[in-house]
Amino acid sequence: MADRAARRRTTEPAAAQGHGHGGHGHGHGHGFGADTDRRYLSGALALIVAFMVVEVVIGFVSGSLALITDAGHMLTDAISIVFALVAMRIAQRPPQGGFTYGLKRAEIVSAQINGITLLLLSAYFVYEGIVRLVAPPRVEGAYVVFTGLAGIAVNVAATLLLSRANRSSLNVEGAFQHILNDLYAFIATTVAGLVIWTTGWARADAVAALVVAALMLKAGWGLVRESGRVFMEAAPAGMNPAEIGRKAAALEHVVEVHDLHIWEVTSGYAALSAHILVEPGADCHGVRVAAERLVHDQYGIGHTTLQVDHATPELLTIGRDRAHCADPHGPTHHGGFTTPADGT
Repeated sequence: MADRAARRRTTEPAAAQGHGHGGHGHGHGHGFGADTDRRYLSGALALIVAFMVVEVVIGFVSGSLALITDAGHMLTDAISIVFALVAMRIAQRPPQGGFTYGLKRAEIVSAQINGITLLLLSAYFVYEGIVRLVAPPRVEGAYVVFTGLAGIAVNVAATLLLSRANRSSLNVEGAFQHILNDLYAFIATTVAGLVIWTTGWARADAVAALVVAALMLKAGWGLVRESGRVFMEAAPAGMNPAEIGRKAAALEHVVEVHDLHIWEVTSGYAALSAHILVEPGADCHGVRVAAERLVHDQYGIGHTTLQVDHATPELLTIGRDRAHCADPHGPTHHGGFTTPADGT
């Protein structure tokens, strides 16, 4: 994601009693160029598509559900990479019209789609695996072993390519999880084929399919959960808004901090807004700069919009009704403690 130029705007007219100040710094560059990421993804896509065609043919010839499972998973791998490439292209479009953040969340949509396809595939292969445990068909173990070994080699190469891309992006991580789980699938398939080849126990094929389905379920749920947090505008995982509010309220001259919101625009791009009240006569600009420095240095948040106002004498009495906000959002932080949004 390219660095964004620092921008600053005023949220209220200078003649108003309060001073609204907003500002945000650069976006979070990750050291991976978008063009480089696309090359890695395209290389992995070429490997996946070429081998998938071979695997489908051998899967039907050998009668192996594990191989057909792998082929189906590889199809979703290819689709996930295509979605990731398209999303990366869309996300680079500049903000315009009603899309004031641009289309950066296209990458999160891609991650959500990847997660959902993993969940659906895992459900289908659990069903098929159980059916084959009950009535195992004849499977050609030798075909499965040699195809599985080739699949391991192909997926190791694809996984190495994607591991070099920017995995802090949920979009890229979604494609990576697809490929990584396919690698696990080929390992399980190869082991199953070896068991069938040497012992004749055909149910090993179904067991391998169930193991792979469990791995797909885990990866898919992780992607859906993380992308869902972004869609619901939750704070980034591991970031505590209450702690940030308390630290901001503890800054010199700050009376209280309320309407504090922290959310992710897209992977690795957190944003924060808040209303800060300071002591009468205090330097609003200085407090705003201190608050920006606090959230940037300690929490890596470079995009902030802060409204800073002088507190009226009535608001300096903790516990009294606060006319400054008729519809408060979230808790209010007063230096040493926090009160709920309703003031109780």
